[in-house]
Amino acid sequence: MSLRSLTLLQFRSHRRADLAFDTRPVALYGPNGAGKTSVLEAVSLLSPGRGLRRASAEELIRRQEAVGWKLKATLSDYEIETSALPGQSREVRIDGKAASQLALGRLLRVLWLVPAMDRLWIEGAEGRRRFLDRMALSFFPAHAEAVLAYEKAMRERNRLLKDDVQDGAWYHALEGQMAEAGAQIRVHRAETLTKLAAAQAGAATAFPAATLAITGEGPEDLAAALAEGRWRDMAAGRTLTGPHRADLSAVYAEKDAPADQCSTGEQKALLISLLLANARALAGETTVLLLDEVAAHLDAARRAALYDEICALPAQVMMTGTGAELFEALGERARYWEVTETAGTSALAETAFQNR
Repeated sequence: MSLRSLTLLQFRSHRRADLAFDTRPVALYGPNGAGKTSVLEAVSLLSPGRGLRRASAEELIRRQEAVGWKLKATLSDYEIETSALPGQSREVRIDGKAASQLALGRLLRVLWLVPAMDRLWIEGAEGRRRFLDRMALSFFPAHAEAVLAYEKAMRERNRLLKDDVQDGAWYHALEGQMAEAGAQIRVHRAETLTKLAAAQAGAATAFPAATLAITGEGPEDLAAALAEGRWRDMAAGRTLTGPHRADLSAVYAEKDAPADQCSTGEQKALLISLLLANARALAGETTVLLLDEVAAHLDAARRAALYDEICALPAQVMMTGTGAELFEALGERARYWEVTETAGTSALAETAFQNR
């Protein structure tokens, strides 16, 4: 199964855009602000969540008409639609029937790397935790349900804490729910790291391997820890232990250097390596890898190496760049679309590869 086509309607700066895909990588090129990333964002919304920009449904509406937006995608065996009207939340339909966002995760695994992630290793734990959970979701579609269940129970527990509720009976059920969902989260995260390690070890790659570890998830007996820590949590007004406090650490394996102490280029290379390993480990699943402006930060040799690895992946790959010359090493192995923008409206035109 693979992604065959995508249509954007009234989405961001696109009034309408139609793309057809085969197994070749896709290169979208054009000036900044032309609407290239919006195409990748549309693909990212074929998975659960708010997409690669974490935008609300309202933010995705094309401003000129403001009539709402719709995305249509064809997989080999399914038709997917997702849309939102002004003031309403996003809806999903699969083969014409209403479905949850979580159902998308069982059809298509969507991975992405965007420039905002370049500082992942040196900023707060929240971004790394989200990065880890996106990878876990790609392997375990049920991970999203576990995270939602955990966060819902935690929000209700935090409300009790802030209201200074001291009756233990009110907490018991919620802490049990958090412990059950938290156990699933821990297992999914740990198995994700195991799969990534195997995918890195089994590949010849020009990108550095990362040794990953999870810290700060709290004790395995989470229910007992939450019960014991109620008074401390009450003083803080929030839950201070559990998977929501986890962090992901990475070490540049060859140099034995923590990622946050590596150069900017090395940090970027580690991220690319992890995304490539994630895609390799998903062999057999319908996987799409989105790489936004990835080529601009690589020298010519590493860029060519990246393209060779991309062409060997068991995944569909879509990339953006400001100029077609950035993709010259791909040659005729890819399909190319030029993205332009006039008076606030984006347009796409497929182009043929030309030696430059």
